Amino acid sequence: MAGLLFGVLLVAAAGCGAPAGAGDDTGDGAAQENAERAAAEEPARVLAADDLSNLQLAAPDVPVYDTHTLAERQAQGLAVALPELAPYREGKVAYLTFDDGPDDKNTPAVLDVLKEAGIKATFYVTGAQAKAHPEVLRRIYDEGHAIGNHSYDHRYEKLYPSVDGFFREMAQTDEIIYEILGVRPLILRAPGGRIGHFTAAYAPALKVHGYVEHDWNVSSADAAPGHPIAQDFIDNIAGETEGEATAHTAIILMHSSEGHEETVKALPEIIRLLREKGYVFGVVTPMTPQPW
Repeated sequence: MAGLLFGVLLVAAAGCGAPAGAGDDTGDGAAQENAERAAAEEPARVLAADDLSNLQLAAPDVPVYDTHTLAERQAQGLAVALPELAPYREGKVAYLTFDDGPDDKNTPAVLDVLKEAGIKATFYVTGAQAKAHPEVLRRIYDEGHAIGNHSYDHRYEKLYPSVDGFFREMAQTDEIIYEILGVRPLILRAPGGRIGHFTAAYAPALKVHGYVEHDWNVSSADAAPGHPIAQDFIDNIAGETEGEATAHTAIILMHSSEGHEETVKALPEIIRLLREKGYVFGVVTPMTPQPW
């Protein structure tokens, strides 16, 4: 995997500070050793600079966040629109994405599977669910996954009559995420996807507001009507990751909210088959290639 990043802040710096035992007594040394161990266990993540100048490259499994809300950036006169970013195109990367959470049952179960497999994923969360389950949102973040904005409550009638309504929802959710984690996402996913919902006005507005939107090019169809089962999702993903369209980038749509127990059941086999196809696993960032 490509070396980690372009001189950005990595929240994984271990071994800094004075040697253990350098304090006045062994208690000080033990405390420092514990602090260093905790720092070493902290997952890597990129925190955007005030001028956004550190967003050029990323390893595929390192999430990117901002330490300012959009309102703060605007009020302080900081950069808002992202610079032109080179997409990450090294290797064959599968991006497992989970929409509509977090809940207190299926999202933790998904996290357990990901932890067992040793891989990272992306969770597009709604503000309402994040507010209801802050401890699960914190776990997503603490375990090194990426978090994206998926509106406040996924109601199309509030999102798609106007660009202003859409971004009010995104700002509301950003504020909730920021209150819980102290960071906000730079990535979002339009509920239902952009096709059929976005007019020509949305793309320039995304840039002005400093977001990157990603849909998907592989669907598990785990939200399809008719009560599909785990094997259906496995078969869908196996079929949709054949061919040139997903030869380098597969952004895979799944859900981790209430009612998606079959997704949890399918996930270990989905991971196995993607590995068998030669994919490594990444998280969505502003540098992730678009799925088309």
